[in-house]
Amino acid sequence: MAKKTLAPQQARSRESTRKLLKAAAEVLGQHGVEGTTIPRIAQHAGLTPGAVYRRFPDKDALLETVIIGILERQDERLRIALTPAMARQIPLPVFVEHVIASMLVSYRANARLLRALRQFVQGRDHTLFCKKAVRLEMRTFQYLVELFLVHRKEVKHPDPQMAVSFALMMLTSTLIELILVDHDLKNWQTVIPKDDQSLKRELVRSFLSYLGIEQYRAEG
Repeated sequence: MAKKTLAPQQARSRESTRKLLKAAAEVLGQHGVEGTTIPRIAQHAGLTPGAVYRRFPDKDALLETVIIGILERQDERLRIALTPAMARQIPLPVFVEHVIASMLVSYRANARLLRALRQFVQGRDHTLFCKKAVRLEMRTFQYLVELFLVHRKEVKHPDPQMAVSFALMMLTSTLIELILVDHDLKNWQTVIPKDDQSLKRELVRSFLSYLGIEQYRAEG
């Protein structure tokens, strides 16, 4: 009898925790690190602050769990959406364009959450949490490199692995600088592509050129 009573309680507890983590991610994306408070998260999740504190000792512990979960799901989604077998079926220039277009859309759609995530992780430098977050990010990064390298023979750079890794790093750094860094870019308008279609086109061109692949016209 006790087991029958316990199972629904455990299921409700798991569901409450799931709602709590989802609410914390949404509040983080809406209000940033400073604006994310336990009372605000609790209200968003339909829970009491006490219910939150029974699961997590403080906001930092909750956000650490949330962010690790986001990074784990990001890695899992990539591995499901793109496998080496799939990448092999797509011409390298088209694959580059697909990845860059997807990243650009994702950065734009999730800019506030990504900005807050970066701020929180950087503020927890030298902690076990930070090391785990960096490991997860690098795991995803290396998987993406491996996907590109199924076309290794098409890369004209003398060191294909280094070239793909560095091209991806330059791509990510550009997207972070243009979309996530919170500063006024008005003084740079003359050198920044005027819209996302133009930005995507230039990012594709620069990525492929670095790999030694020329004369590809990106869509849009």
